[in-house]
Amino acid sequence: MAWAILIASGVLEAVWATALSASKNFKRLVPSVVFAVALTGSMAGLAFAMKSLPTGTAYAVWVGIGAVLTATWAIVTGQERATLARVFLLVGLIGCVVGLKAVS
Repeated sequence: MAWAILIASGVLEAVWATALSASKNFKRLVPSVVFAVALTGSMAGLAFAMKSLPTGTAYAVWVGIGAVLTATWAIVTGQERATLARVFLLVGLIGCVVGLKAVS
């Protein structure tokens, strides 16, 4: 259960990071509200997961999921270029997140 909540929290991290950018320094209402809701849910889920998972592992998995999804979204929407190095490093990050779960 904690792993599922941690994964959902990582997804919400990508949502709030993307919404933060879209809010244009909190000048746009809808992305600002999405940011606040996703941030709250993401932090609450991370806190819940940390009750039963090691702090370092939980945080690394949470950040890894958020970073990979945020970068992938930026590539898919054309905000960033999909270079071979960027894709290779994102795949490596996914491998590290999976590895952390495997050894926990």
